[in-house]
Amino acid sequence: MIKTDAADPLALDPAELRSVLGHFCTGVTVITAHDGDQPHGFACQSFVSLSLDPPYVSFCPARTSTSWPRLRDAGDLCINVLAHDQGELCRGFSVSGADKFAGVDWAPGANGAPAVNGVIARVEATVEHEHDAGDHTIVIARVTRLEALRDERPLLFYKGKFGSFAD
Repeated sequence: MIKTDAADPLALDPAELRSVLGHFCTGVTVITAHDGDQPHGFACQSFVSLSLDPPYVSFCPARTSTSWPRLRDAGDLCINVLAHDQGELCRGFSVSGADKFAGVDWAPGANGAPAVNGVIARVEATVEHEHDAGDHTIVIARVTRLEALRDERPLLFYKGKFGSFAD
């Protein structure tokens, strides 16, 4: 049970909130864009399918992200869905200020955003809406192209750790 502050019945303990919500397993993506000069990207586990008509996906970068403004300005994105064996790739895209594309095999997608090789699926999309939501931003992007690439297990994030389905 989550404890609340007696002075503010809506106040929740952030550590307990993170712990309890960590029981929800998510897939892991690397979201990328190219600004015409260089590629940009970040790891994201808040990616979801939002709507079939129109074809929308959504994800939620932290408002403190230094990568998200660069991707937003580029506008055209590639959501790279990671396979179970791409944990190190994900960690590389999770480090702020690092050269995230160092040693990463990628090619421009149809929309110019970096399409990372070895992923299990790709979704190309264009940013359409953005909404502030606490310490994150809710992004809604229109799908322009997508493809499934490998019949492989996904990389999962659960209780603060990476993992995958057992065979």
